[in-house]
Amino acid sequence: MYKIFLTLFFSVALSAEIVSGVAMVVKGEAVTLYDIQEEMRLSKVNIEVAKNTLVRKKLEEVEIKERKINISSGEVYDDIKAMATRNSMNVSDFYEAVRSSNGLTSTEFKAKTKEKLLSQKLYSAIAYKSITEPTDTEAKEYFELHKENFSHPSSFDVVIYTSKNKSRLKEKMANPMLNAPDIQMDVQLLEYDKISPELAKFLTKAKLNTFTPVVPNGKKAFMTFYMKNIKTVEEDGYEKVKDQIVTMIMGDKREQVLSDYFARLKTNADIKMIRMPK
Repeated sequence: MYKIFLTLFFSVALSAEIVSGVAMVVKGEAVTLYDIQEEMRLSKVNIEVAKNTLVRKKLEEVEIKERKINISSGEVYDDIKAMATRNSMNVSDFYEAVRSSNGLTSTEFKAKTKEKLLSQKLYSAIAYKSITEPTDTEAKEYFELHKENFSHPSSFDVVIYTSKNKSRLKEKMANPMLNAPDIQMDVQLLEYDKISPELAKFLTKAKLNTFTPVVPNGKKAFMTFYMKNIKTVEEDGYEKVKDQIVTMIMGDKREQVLSDYFARLKTNADIKMIRMPK
């Protein structure tokens, strides 16, 4: 009798512990409090946005399973290697750059990359035949309405500090007057159109008279950029960005189709809300 009682007690206690960690259940798939907290941390969003994102992710996971869509570890590696190559880095240095700029470990980044590739395959399966390429008139109208999105600095006036010792660079950043012979200094004028898109995006986020985060330089060392000046903003003409505009419009149309699709799924899905993080 006592043995039966104890077995029941531990079963109930274990169930309570499991349920207490579950925030919601989407079509039989559990989303935990930890999942929501991690989504908030990694994506830097509030609870409501994290909750909605995870509901959609779970609905996507169900669709991916039903459509038997798969991504191999080789596909993930190839995508990451391509990103590293575009930034003139090897894969290990690229992981370090991602960690420095986004706070993601290599494992987290690989998981994010796999999610992205799975989503792309799913999106193609759902939306590819549902959208048409915009006409030249549509593209020009889009350009006129979003001209501010096609403006960018013409160049960046920077001081590049390089060292094999990451900690020494951080010391230099904390104390710019530090005399550090082991840190190389190079004054450069980097033209926007002559650097990689990833570096251009990275530098565009930098504020004047501040250091960027420390990132690998692709040569077994680390570097940080001190932003001295940002040259005047330049507007790209329509013809120069036409292909980019078409891609953006197609992306908007695809996302609208997908949003409608998953909104319908969400309306009809069995979603049980249990609790949210405090």
